[in-house]
Amino acid sequence: MSALYGTYARSPLAFERGEGVRLFSQDGTPYLDFHAGIAVNALGHSDPHLVATLKSAAEKVWHTSNVFTIPEQEKLGQRLVEHTFADACFFTNSGTESIECAIKTARHYFWAKGETDRYEIIAFTGSFHGRSLGAVAAGGNPSYLEGFGPPLAGFRHLAPGDLKAVEALVTPQTCAILIEPVQGEGGVTAMSAEFMRGLRALCDKHGMLLILDEVQCGYGRTGKFFAHEWAGIEPDIMAVAKGIGGGFPLGACLAKGEVAKSMVPGTHGSTYGGNPLACTIGNAVLDRVLEPGFFEHVERMGARLAWQLQQLQQRFPQYIVEQRGKGLLAGIKITPPVREFVARLRDDHHMLCQGAGDNVLRLLPPLVVTEADIDDAAARIAAAFEAIEAETAAKATA
Repeated sequence: MSALYGTYARSPLAFERGEGVRLFSQDGTPYLDFHAGIAVNALGHSDPHLVATLKSAAEKVWHTSNVFTIPEQEKLGQRLVEHTFADACFFTNSGTESIECAIKTARHYFWAKGETDRYEIIAFTGSFHGRSLGAVAAGGNPSYLEGFGPPLAGFRHLAPGDLKAVEALVTPQTCAILIEPVQGEGGVTAMSAEFMRGLRALCDKHGMLLILDEVQCGYGRTGKFFAHEWAGIEPDIMAVAKGIGGGFPLGACLAKGEVAKSMVPGTHGSTYGGNPLACTIGNAVLDRVLEPGFFEHVERMGARLAWQLQQLQQRFPQYIVEQRGKGLLAGIKITPPVREFVARLRDDHHMLCQGAGDNVLRLLPPLVVTEADIDDAAARIAAAFEAIEAETAAKATA
């Protein structure tokens, strides 16, 4: 019996090594990885630059404390500021912690201005912002809230897409709007550029802050550095994680200077967040994603994946209801139970992917994926559907 908490429905499959977009199990079997550690392994497995950087960093200081200056953190922060809307950042270990920092920053901004009753945040159904008490309250999913006592107050939820409905929820207590430009866990739903621009306009109209959760959809996954760039807008605060560390635990909360300035000593902190080892890896990841042509490659591969999924939908209309997502955060809503289909792909076709809300098959390949890899993935998905067809036909004639 495992000594671990039973919070995961784990497969017995275990991996020993990885290379590019493939993982190898302990018996040497290769698996096509369209899971990427839930969008974490942006550069795939064993990227030479990351491996060399980690080996070098392992011989230096791993951890000190944020009571000291950390040059690697200063460097990474400056680079992120130079390439985004932000003027300041706070480093964390995870996306959940980045969301917590974003919530605290927004509320503290208004508190420091003397608007102490202005703490409510409008958020959206289908969202996933993490597993802490604050993050699950922000997400509002009843199944994640159940059993943990009263949810943290100050969040109001509605379905995304209707700007008039969003504005109807605004009160004198509203301080911010929080949204994922592309929902991942909730069903791979991409927000329209018009809706995102409308939210920015609402925030400007009512003096609110726009908080974006780009933990999963950011860091190049949609074909731009961050997904909000497709709408031509800027947030006031943004939570980042997953791809930022390429597999190493790292996250960040980015904010405009005026918004972040009230976060003075004592308002927030982290023991491990932004330590030397994490930020050294973060800088190495940034080296790669900022290389000329990297985002263009992701955009091309996203288009290839979308085309292949469209072909699959035309071929298997009885199994594929809808195509969703953007770039290399892609999904298809299917009729077979998604958990069973994920297991079928894993066990019978040696392909790793993940389910999402609303019975969606979620595809999150490393950003270094090639056309050949995408074509391979489509062939494996097709084979899985063909197997279901054959089984159904056999039952019908039995």
